[in-house]
Amino acid sequence: MKAIVLAAGYATRLRPLTDTVAKPLLPLAGRPLIDYVCDKIDEVGEVDGLHVVTNARFADGFWRWATGRQGRLAPAVHDDGTTRNESRLGAIGDLQFVRERAGLAGQDLLVIAGDNLFDFSLADYVAYWRAKGDGSCIALYECPDPRLVSQYSVVEVGEDDRVLSFVEKPTQPASNLAAIATYLYAAGHAALIPTYLAEGNSPDAPGNLVAWLHRRVPVYGYRFQGEWVDIGDRQQLLEADNRLRVRRGLPPREEYTLT
Repeated sequence: MKAIVLAAGYATRLRPLTDTVAKPLLPLAGRPLIDYVCDKIDEVGEVDGLHVVTNARFADGFWRWATGRQGRLAPAVHDDGTTRNESRLGAIGDLQFVRERAGLAGQDLLVIAGDNLFDFSLADYVAYWRAKGDGSCIALYECPDPRLVSQYSVVEVGEDDRVLSFVEKPTQPASNLAAIATYLYAAGHAALIPTYLAEGNSPDAPGNLVAWLHRRVPVYGYRFQGEWVDIGDRQQLLEADNRLRVRRGLPPREEYTLT
């Protein structure tokens, strides 16, 4: 199994912080956000390759980070060549870009957005998926606040946890299960990505692939236990930073800064 971290976005809502620093490289409690993601990936023994896709604007920063990272897996950084938000390949476009560039055809894939902050075990997630035997899988967060559910991709599952519906930001959510950008694709299902793109479907928003895929092949939902932080704006970034600072015995801050 190979892991792919999606880190080629431009995080326009966090400007000016992200004018010069990629969102996944923003420090949280003194470490880049992406480090926490990769720490979780390192715990999955069957993952034997770690790939990070970024863009030309931030590629140098990711190469410096990868050179200095001390983890089980050495990150391979891929520059998708884009320089502006308006010309980005999109998450699904970047996923296919890495599959082709790194020669990952025939590989099961663990795909995670580089700005995902969670504390559940990816090893448990993979074990759950393996036990299903015949599908792909998405990680689901049981959102405790009904007012927030409509901001996410909302999922309905059957008794066997197979995905029945997947709707991006619905006005009237059918459940409180929100999909976070953490996916497991069986090799045969990952091979369908070129078909998805060739049909003219959106290359952006990774959940769009799941919405298309679950109508063709089995996709299961894994309801994890634990915390998840969606870092979309500066306030959420500050909250995530302070949560991790408290865990590390550091004083919380009133305002987020890069230092």
